[in-house]
Amino acid sequence: MDTNPIKTPSNFIKTLIENDVREGKNEGLVCTRFPPEPSGYLHIGHAKALCLSFGLAKEFDGSTNLRFDDTNPLKESSIYVDAIKRDISWLGFKWKRECRASDYFSQLYHFAEKLILQGKAYVDSLNPEEIREYRGTLTQPGKNSPYRDRSVDENLDLFKRMRAGEFSEEEHIVRLKIDMSSPNLNMRDPAIYRIRHTDHHETGNEWCIYPMYDFTHCISDSIEGITHSLCDISFEDHRPLYDWVLDELEMPCHPQQVEFSRLNLQYTVMGKRKLRQLVDQGIVDGWTDPRLPTLSGLRRRGFTPSSIKEFCLRVGVTKSENNVELAMLYSCIRDELEISAQRVMGVLNPIKLVIQNLKENECIPLRLSNHPKNEAMGHRTLNFSKEIYIDRADFREEANRKYKRLVLGGEVRLRYGFVIKAEGIVKNSEGEITEIICSYDKDTLGKNPEGRKVKGVIHWLPADDAVPAQINLYEHLFSVDFPDSDGRDYSELINPNSFSICQGFVEPALTAATPEDRFQFEREGYFCIDSELSSPKSLVINRIVALKDSWAKIEQS
Repeated sequence: MDTNPIKTPSNFIKTLIENDVREGKNEGLVCTRFPPEPSGYLHIGHAKALCLSFGLAKEFDGSTNLRFDDTNPLKESSIYVDAIKRDISWLGFKWKRECRASDYFSQLYHFAEKLILQGKAYVDSLNPEEIREYRGTLTQPGKNSPYRDRSVDENLDLFKRMRAGEFSEEEHIVRLKIDMSSPNLNMRDPAIYRIRHTDHHETGNEWCIYPMYDFTHCISDSIEGITHSLCDISFEDHRPLYDWVLDELEMPCHPQQVEFSRLNLQYTVMGKRKLRQLVDQGIVDGWTDPRLPTLSGLRRRGFTPSSIKEFCLRVGVTKSENNVELAMLYSCIRDELEISAQRVMGVLNPIKLVIQNLKENECIPLRLSNHPKNEAMGHRTLNFSKEIYIDRADFREEANRKYKRLVLGGEVRLRYGFVIKAEGIVKNSEGEITEIICSYDKDTLGKNPEGRKVKGVIHWLPADDAVPAQINLYEHLFSVDFPDSDGRDYSELINPNSFSICQGFVEPALTAATPEDRFQFEREGYFCIDSELSSPKSLVINRIVALKDSWAKIEQS
């Protein structure tokens, strides 16, 4: 069972399935599939497809298969298989059957033989450049290959010899015999088999010819009894070929292919090929880099399965172009963590503050709420002591009236604590402030001082108890809204401030936190314990998202 089911809002695909079920089509059954190629990690666009395929099947008491379309051994790996399964399970989806296109290699071979016997497929000996030349263009029809009229016997012989490994990789391919003048380029004798003298991660060296996606996918759907084959809009022009193959083979099960719009997310790129480029070129630190839209990257950054599902619901299902602002994704995780995340204090860029009217070993225990709106989350204690840390951005020697934090000679309240006044500063030889000398008003705990206006509230940590932590700050990976629409190389579009590190301090309780535990650092944002690098002795914490979006202001500044 799906551990976190979702209800799909009304959309054109849901309406179509409702009609099919009502009319008794496919005996009222609904069976979908999710068919990733194991050539990279899943990204948030795949999450939309997962929510749709699993969600609709769930609503109609149907099932969903996980099928790896592993027909290209040059790109695929069992590493990606494991990563894909891990990400789908993390989202809370459970598939009925786990299948592989490679499970059907023998059947696919015999189906290709059948089409050759029927005169509907042939072995072509044009090289790749010649094939492209013969294919034509969107405005010009293609022309027949000189090998198109080979006899059935010759084609069968060549196909068997391809299977036996007698030819080099570009010597022959197998093509369907459809129509080289078709206005749909996908119908101009598409290739269905190619030679690859490469071991396959599942079948080893059993095969040296591999079926192409357009041939494999529809047949696999049919073999598995899929009723509704949901895919993104880029496959709309492939649907006539999908139907042609199934019709010509007279497959007993003919699934219906239905297309929906792809997800284009602001400030990033989608597609495994594009993400692989970022990984291979070292622009990002692997597939789990928290700046990537991969599900593993989002998980490591601190996004939850429910926030990603909520995002997919908000995006919706249409056929029109889907350019989505990143702010929508951020809003989903903020809405969730505002309710669920424990409050703590973390100082990202610390500066020491000395309370001169507090004794050296004196400390005052203060009671802090773990959540301002949820008493059930309890309380914790933090010691107010002579030396504390505040964030360097919370102090200025001089400031105008709009500055609501600590100013030399001015007062501010410490969160959950006392009102303090800045009495002096200490600077090093470079003129950098290293300490702020303050006094505290012991009569201001939980109440305002009489006759004085306190400008604001700042967070803090006791120096003796504060735990050092590496705090990773993430921003948009790209500096332009939609990098794919920009003709420049990705390296020119990378936001130079997409990643920065703060050596800060956090509350001691965070040493007991487990990987992926999430917190709100008061006044700062939402943070997560890094699942790959953090340990109790060496905390590494990732910022999921700031409390409010600041990118628009940055762009306008």
